[in-house]
Amino acid sequence: MPAATDTQLQELLAHPSVWRGRSRAAVETVSTGFAALDAGLPGGGWPRHGLVEVLTPQPGVGELYLLLPVLASLSRAAPGRWCTWVSPPHEPYAPGLESQGVALDRMLVVRTHLPLWAHEQALRSGACGMAMAWLPRVSPRAIRRLQLAAEQGRALGVLFRSQQFAHLASPAMLRVALEPVKEAGRHGARITLIKSRGGSRAPIDLTWTAAAA
Repeated sequence: MPAATDTQLQELLAHPSVWRGRSRAAVETVSTGFAALDAGLPGGGWPRHGLVEVLTPQPGVGELYLLLPVLASLSRAAPGRWCTWVSPPHEPYAPGLESQGVALDRMLVVRTHLPLWAHEQALRSGACGMAMAWLPRVSPRAIRRLQLAAEQGRALGVLFRSQQFAHLASPAMLRVALEPVKEAGRHGARITLIKSRGGSRAPIDLTWTAAAA
């Protein structure tokens, strides 16, 4: 077998799937809209082409606040691509989304008895800049397919799951746990990076500035 050239080796090492000990391959990112979270994430934001797993105590505890800024950003990016919602637990509140800068004409809500299939197709299609899904149960093999679909379709994939799965291994590029925080004068969340390639090990506190519902 011929030896790999330096150029081929550098291309291989630059792939986001390759882990290199203390160093890491460059990953294209998009800002989360939260300075503290950008500072704690490898690359300074959400992976632009990959799967993010968001673990919560239950649906509807603030996970949408976490994604509002990137929803607004990607829905208004050119060329325009869809931002898909697969099986959301609640009906998206259009006035609240619009008030946060989300382009409603780029939102696509999918309700189906095959949510895993729908999420994979949305990610792989190339027509979606972002695709979110609320899946109560999904196998590591299926998550691997979603990760590969996001890479192939060059999309940001988001998978919402229960925090009871936090101890299980996952092929997702990034895993974050969200704990809602409600106290006097503050409405927000504490974010912990469960899996990241070089991200912060300390919890990251965020404050929500406006309602989306």
